Amino acid sequence: MELSLAASLANCNFTRLLPSKTSISLVASRRASIRPAVLCMAISETSTESVVRRSANFQPAIWHYDFIQSLRSDYTEESCSQRIDKLKGEVRMMLQKAVDPLERLELIDVLQRLGLSYHFDEEIQKILESIYDANYGGKIPSNKENIYATALEFRLLRQLGYGVPQEIFNSFRNEQGNFKASLCDDIKGILCLYEASFLLVEGETILEETRDFTTKQLKEYIKQSTDENLTDLVSHALEVPLHWRMLRLETRRFIDVYRSREDANPILLELATLDFNLVQTSHQEDVKEISRWWKNTGLGEKLSFARDRLMESFLWSAGVMFQPQYGYSRRIFTKIFALITILDDVYDVYGTLDELELFTNAIERWDTNTIDQLPYYMKICFLTLHNSINEIAYDILRERGVNVIPSLRKVWTDLCRSFLLEATWYHKKHTPTFEEYLQNAWVSVLGPSVLVHVYLSITNPITEETTRFLEEYPNIIRWSSTIFRLANDLETSEDEIERGDVSKSLQCYMHETGKSQEESRKYISSLIETTWKKMNKERAVGSSLFQTYVEIGINLARTAQCMYQHGDGLSVSDRETKDRIQSVLINPIPLR
Repeated sequence: MELSLAASLANCNFTRLLPSKTSISLVASRRASIRPAVLCMAISETSTESVVRRSANFQPAIWHYDFIQSLRSDYTEESCSQRIDKLKGEVRMMLQKAVDPLERLELIDVLQRLGLSYHFDEEIQKILESIYDANYGGKIPSNKENIYATALEFRLLRQLGYGVPQEIFNSFRNEQGNFKASLCDDIKGILCLYEASFLLVEGETILEETRDFTTKQLKEYIKQSTDENLTDLVSHALEVPLHWRMLRLETRRFIDVYRSREDANPILLELATLDFNLVQTSHQEDVKEISRWWKNTGLGEKLSFARDRLMESFLWSAGVMFQPQYGYSRRIFTKIFALITILDDVYDVYGTLDELELFTNAIERWDTNTIDQLPYYMKICFLTLHNSINEIAYDILRERGVNVIPSLRKVWTDLCRSFLLEATWYHKKHTPTFEEYLQNAWVSVLGPSVLVHVYLSITNPITEETTRFLEEYPNIIRWSSTIFRLANDLETSEDEIERGDVSKSLQCYMHETGKSQEESRKYISSLIETTWKKMNKERAVGSSLFQTYVEIGINLARTAQCMYQHGDGLSVSDRETKDRIQSVLINPIPLR
């Protein structure tokens, strides 16, 4: 095994280049919660030469080690498993007894929204497969009459990758190709049709027209509706469609919504509440273990110029894969996310260009002998990263007999090269073209790095063909990471530029085209929609990666859009992100 962090640090001749506690200059910030960029003075222990460094003055961590370790829950396997098993048995009976096609579809829909469907994957798969074989086996049904049932069926089937044709909605259009006026009276059906339209792929003009039509109708409904409950549902959908929402956060919200419904099934409600709380307990155990690792690295304490965002990183992991059986993968995801967040600040804010080139070379060589020429703060970063990744690789080698170091080394090399290119653009005051920026930025946003690590952590067996395939970054990784990047840029680019970062997609597009900020934001938003179509195709046609991994890639895009919906949900940790962490990871749902 590689040298331990402590032993490696003990033998290093450090040059201390840590941020000064005293700000030299201040630049006004647009948001009070993101403190302005400052310059830090760092002085070498072996030289009187000073280095002027940037610092973003990020907020310190608001979730402290002692608090995380104190998390306790009354909901444990011992206290809940017997009751949950009984309730799950009753739900299986419901799925078996449901004969009416719409009743079965609605039950599946509710199970998904309550976060329970993962318990019934086989049963749901069989039901939907039988519906697809009966209704779409080589033909396009032309006698659909219920828009609500048709749209619900379409969405549920497409979510599982069934190629339901968009033409089924022609039954609800007149000879001129417009949707029939009578549909406008069925808001429940219009809302369901709206949600279904976001499962479209490129070239499906019927679904594009469907999305435009339903969006217009729902906006008109809000203006004149007196039904508060339905208006809330419509407003929520118009804000972000169901297909784009972070699953765990949406589950938490929907349990409350379902509780208020007159037709709420008490069995489903109790099971959803118990299951949510039990899953939350498993998440708390995960984050407690991760926080011990993070504390031992010392990165959060020693590198005060960087974002210490362990709890926020874990929220991302829960958004991507919440199921209890993915605890090991969640912990790996969180480690990688937290480490990359630190490196991002090293490259974007604190490091000099010469230091960044040296660090990138050290990562490429993956050799601890290269660190003597690095400053102290980079020694800590490199050794923590080196030891953490080697430990992950060792676990995989021990369990599955495959050496994945070459694949992981390539991932980190690609990431650091992309970081270095952005730093070079900044230091040379170069504004790249929009295409030039995006070709690099979907890698630097960290999506490929975390998704490759997660894939290797959940795949068994791992073959050489698999690792080669991953090293080329399959489409699901590229499209998910592109959405991640564009959503990030829409909400963080102004703050990042204020603290001295390279131009982001919005600024590159404005610089290249001369378009206004409003026009450019619309274009970036349209690119997000287009990329969702590409990602939907990966699911629809059946990726060579197994379905679980495709869903993980989709969930990364969903979580990114959620975290950047109201601004920078990673850097600014005391607003919406704090509420989300409390809702998903800390506060259980009361049993009523």
